[in-house]
Amino acid sequence: MSASGGTKAIVAALGANLAIAAAKFVAFAFSGSSSMLAEGVHSIADSGNQGLLLLGGKKAKRAATAEHPFGYGRERYIYGFLVSIVLFTIGGVFALYEGYEKIHEPHKLDNWYWPVGVLVFAIIAEGFSFRTAIKESNELRGKQTWTQFVRRAKAPELPVVLLEDFGALVGLVLALGGVGLTLATGDGIWDGIGTMCIGALLVLIALILAAETKSLLLGEAAGPEQIAQIRAAVVDGDVVTRVIHMRTLHLGPDELLVAAKIAVKHDGIATQIAEAINAAEARIREAVPIARVIYLEPDIYNEATAAAGTDPSKTPSEH
Repeated sequence: MSASGGTKAIVAALGANLAIAAAKFVAFAFSGSSSMLAEGVHSIADSGNQGLLLLGGKKAKRAATAEHPFGYGRERYIYGFLVSIVLFTIGGVFALYEGYEKIHEPHKLDNWYWPVGVLVFAIIAEGFSFRTAIKESNELRGKQTWTQFVRRAKAPELPVVLLEDFGALVGLVLALGGVGLTLATGDGIWDGIGTMCIGALLVLIALILAAETKSLLLGEAAGPEQIAQIRAAVVDGDVVTRVIHMRTLHLGPDELLVAAKIAVKHDGIATQIAEAINAAEARIREAVPIARVIYLEPDIYNEATAAAGTDPSKTPSEH
């Protein structure tokens, strides 16, 4: 997996979640807190999710084959989508069920110091993991807001880890609130309410992740800035005079397909056109390094045809 895949953030989250899961299950065993059980299952689900992300990154490195000539870069999208399903079912739905059961059959907490101590430890550990994910994301985020980064990122790993860690931290606060209110009031229903809130939060995050990774699976174009860079790189002003129309598609987070019909001068000879196309491809790769698969088709630009509206001079995403 490339550095942009956020391997460091994934490993940090995996280590934190395994340690936290063990502590939460111990706390549940001593206290009977449903919030602790739900949070323990949540941490196990998160650990499995990080394992899936690492596996997807490994599988994506496989070389292209005759059956898959464009490689396996989209494996990372597939495993990112699986993460959203795991988070929804094992994390969110289980927490909602456990909270519902606890509300209908509440009971006091035993050995309250166990869940409180574990929750404080978990908040510290998750905070470290979240900090690592933020640090790695900032290297790629640029001037984008966090919402824009999650929605536009072509590598699914960092948005997944960011949302997981954010959800885990909020869930821990909710669990701590449920345990605290149960201790303060002596009514175990608050523990169940806290668990229900955790479940609702996880379901919401899972739906957001599913929507974003589904878009990546369907195939997304390069960003507006990259499209502008490619267009500028194609035209040399000598042989290649303009881009007639162009399509881009992410074959994976770090691999972009570029297909364009380019206008060449009427009097250009074959060798000049071939050399111009090769030079244009080199400029594209220099401007946008992830543009690795490039197909340029030379054509003669016709203003009359363009004026008639039959010339698709812009990609569907452009205005």
